[in-house]
Amino acid sequence: MQNAIPIGAPETLETAQKLGLLPEEFERIKEILGRVPNFTELSIFSVMWSEHCSYKNSIVWLKTLPKDGPHMLAKAGEENAGLVDIGDGLGCAFKIESHNHPSALEPYQGAATGVGGINRDIFTMGARPIAQLNSLRFGNINSKRTQWLMRGVVKGIGDYGNAFGIPTVGGEVFFDDCYEVNPLVNAMSVGIVNKNETISAISYGVGNPVYIVGSATGKDGIHGATFASADITEDSAKDLPAVQVGDPFQEKLLLEATLEVIKTGAVVGMQDMGAAGIICSTSEMSAKGKHGMVIYLDKVPTRQEGMLPFEILLSESQERMLIVVKKGEEKKVEEVFEKWDLNCEIIGEVTNTKKLEFFMHGKLVAHVPADDLVLGGGAPVYHREYKEPASFAELKKFSIDSVKQPEDYKDVIQHLVTHPNIASKKWVYEQYDSMVGTVNMSTNKKSSAAVVNLKNSDKALVLTVDCNSRYVNADPEVGCAIAVSEAARNIVCSGAKGVAITNCLNFGNPYNPEVYWQFVSAIKGMSKACLKFETPVTGGNVSFYNQSTINNVTEPVFPTPTIGMLGIMESKKLFTGIGFHKVGDLIYLIGESKNDINSSQYLYSYVGVKNSPAPYFDLDTEYEVQNTIKTLIEKELILSANDCSDGGLFIAVLESAIASDLSFHIHTDKNIRKDAFLFGEAQSRVIVSIDASQKQSFEQALKQTKTAFFELGKVAKREVIIDGESYGQCHELKHLYNHSIANLVEE
Repeated sequence: MQNAIPIGAPETLETAQKLGLLPEEFERIKEILGRVPNFTELSIFSVMWSEHCSYKNSIVWLKTLPKDGPHMLAKAGEENAGLVDIGDGLGCAFKIESHNHPSALEPYQGAATGVGGINRDIFTMGARPIAQLNSLRFGNINSKRTQWLMRGVVKGIGDYGNAFGIPTVGGEVFFDDCYEVNPLVNAMSVGIVNKNETISAISYGVGNPVYIVGSATGKDGIHGATFASADITEDSAKDLPAVQVGDPFQEKLLLEATLEVIKTGAVVGMQDMGAAGIICSTSEMSAKGKHGMVIYLDKVPTRQEGMLPFEILLSESQERMLIVVKKGEEKKVEEVFEKWDLNCEIIGEVTNTKKLEFFMHGKLVAHVPADDLVLGGGAPVYHREYKEPASFAELKKFSIDSVKQPEDYKDVIQHLVTHPNIASKKWVYEQYDSMVGTVNMSTNKKSSAAVVNLKNSDKALVLTVDCNSRYVNADPEVGCAIAVSEAARNIVCSGAKGVAITNCLNFGNPYNPEVYWQFVSAIKGMSKACLKFETPVTGGNVSFYNQSTINNVTEPVFPTPTIGMLGIMESKKLFTGIGFHKVGDLIYLIGESKNDINSSQYLYSYVGVKNSPAPYFDLDTEYEVQNTIKTLIEKELILSANDCSDGGLFIAVLESAIASDLSFHIHTDKNIRKDAFLFGEAQSRVIVSIDASQKQSFEQALKQTKTAFFELGKVAKREVIIDGESYGQCHELKHLYNHSIANLVEE
């Protein structure tokens, strides 16, 4: 059968290009097959060689990211998700992925199925998901489209996650006009597994049966991977079949059945059917195991009659898995899925041909080599041109001296406290169940990062997602290094240490040399920071083509390399929140203030200067500050810690006060411009509070480091006072902070 020719007329270059393939790729396919492909085969190559599946425009640079570390159990690319050793015989599987294009067209299902897909990546490895996070980007919050998108995305995430029964413990929401048409929806899942009970996405053993389990296959999501590898245009609404439909209750059954079937010992390998569906799972598992498969597509349970071979192969219907089972142990597997009332059908078997042979009603409809379809095999790899945009040199000319200090600081504070990038995201996260499973330790004690309880252990996991895309747009290398550093800083401020990251790299069209320069520069910045903090990259997702073409004008989104970081808290006694403890406690700034307002929310939206460099950042200083915070927490010298980020020092102090229904009296550093001191976003700064009786011990400990510090003031009861001037009652600012977004988006 290896040399058999499948049925179907040979296809043309025109069809290949309509499916997103380049002319040279069409020629390469003909070389691989030794003939012209039919439509089904051409469709297979179009999805498997899409950027979404093959990373053909990014893999060259992804390979330069650091992948080694003391906690690594599976390196990037080896499994569906990253896997790290967290001690006590446990591994942690975690990953972040995008569902941007589907969410732009159908925000509810686009976001919901993003949550479902990332959770399946975790439990197909044998890990039970215990926590979810997300990173969301929308356009102008005052626009009707943004409000529609936001309501749909948030409800989709909430409904799916809540029904599935996994708490959403953290995330971020960011607004800018550049995301108006093309929002970003990045979902992260984290799971726990006994190290000796993991399962791999692999296929081997000639004659072993191949099962499809879970939901029936429909026409939703066909060519979804190709759709995700193209621009959003005015005609994109016609691509709604590329948006999948999810069922969280079915996914819950699939989770329990999957974890149970692994324990039977009958499973050889298993993979989620995400992007590109059956063809992706069969090809990747076969290529990894250096085997082949014969698959009978008419045996696949379908939701619609008369589905064509390419539709069955490429469907991205949700809640489905491919499982290779040890021959002779079929009954064990079938009994488990029958118990959970899920489809469990043998659709083929493993061969030694290294080829994939797909049959429909006894006729061969596609015959392709597995290895030539996949990343790391024969999929194309490109070295794209890149160049620094002229605007990059221009924005470096910005000087703080060109900006007058504000006449009314109360007006600045009102602007920042109510700005959607800074104001409380309660309207969002209150739609998520954060407590199901009783693992979330940071719901009732707010912290810089989410803290997740590990039962029967003194340890806890600490999780965060971070990226200020305004910084990355200003300077991709520095901005991405800041994203990694801020993630590490949030974890350190919570009482833990970062051990590894996953990333979701959201950029525009890689064929645009200036966009590709942003991508390359961001990778360089990520590498430097990850090496410094010893947080290797475990994997993630590249999402190109995040831009909008309207009236023949194309604009990319801000480059947004979202960083998901995992930290380990060695003892729950180290858990440190952001909230002040009591009136009279002293407030300190750890780190050095700078005359810097670059790319701050204050400069960008209040002053109205859109083009300035990234804020001050020095990687060595950042590393020193984080080590200092870690030491202070271990010595029990501080009561709270909150890093300075969006909105600067003032917002960080206000957040700590709001978290405990207290207030503060502080003074500014007269050596620094007042607006820069309060609202600048220079990096490597943390707000801490201490018991006044610890002042001497605290300052002595700091003097033994190289870290600068400044006594800001003290915790108060009600009134906010800065440099002796009253800025009103803290509870009034809290009300503005908590309700600004809800007032805008609630129907």
